[in-house]
Amino acid sequence: MTIDKPFPVDFLWGSATSSYQIEGGYLSDGKGPSIWDVFCMIPGKVYNQDHGNIACDHYHRFREDVALMKQLGLKAYRFSISWPRVLPAGRGAVNQAGLDFYNALIDELLLAGIEPWVTLYHWDLPAALEFELHGWLGEGISDAFAAYADLCFQHFGDRVKNWITINEAWVVAILGYGHGVFAPGIQSKDLPYLAGHNLLKAHAKAVDVYRKKYQSQQGGQNWHHQQLRLARTTDRKSSRSCSSRTCPGVFPGLVCRSDL
Repeated sequence: MTIDKPFPVDFLWGSATSSYQIEGGYLSDGKGPSIWDVFCMIPGKVYNQDHGNIACDHYHRFREDVALMKQLGLKAYRFSISWPRVLPAGRGAVNQAGLDFYNALIDELLLAGIEPWVTLYHWDLPAALEFELHGWLGEGISDAFAAYADLCFQHFGDRVKNWITINEAWVVAILGYGHGVFAPGIQSKDLPYLAGHNLLKAHAKAVDVYRKKYQSQQGGQNWHHQQLRLARTTDRKSSRSCSSRTCPGVFPGLVCRSDL
């Protein structure tokens, strides 16, 4: 494979994780359960009954992990905040230990010369909100997400300048509420559209909070991470068609733009 066009001089080389993939400490220091904690407990839902209770134990070993990142020469690191670690019930009482963990992680990254890129939601919804609001199907979920985002902007935004609101919304909507192979495991032909609608509202409300309350002082920006498979063609019509198949009907035109 040859690269015809070189990367820009300011291109950021980094790596990325999600909280459930690596943190472990699934009930440590006041953290609440997520829908993935619950999903993995259901027999037959996950291969080999695997779970993220310990995972890479990043919650307890993050300083070692950051040292490895520095050794690798990473200049950026994208990680996600576990919503139930900072808000165990998804809303209401704040878990100070959760805030302390992410503050320490961000400080450690900056000390190592690594720029933090933070994802607010990478699929580990607080289980309480699945029970109380029906998760991403509930009318109140977008307001709960906006309040959670507000908390994160308030406590971490002085050092974090790049925010990703929701990681791959189509995965949440289609695999979680359509095929049922991801948490919360619901199978339906129509509910993915409702979940997608609420995910879009949550993204919009979080961005609105940031722009109105924090952007002028903190100087950061918001992104929405959406996987796109590029068509092997220069034809725009074919490329748009490929995008639409990847993010069916709802996501490409609105959230696959960097200015939202």
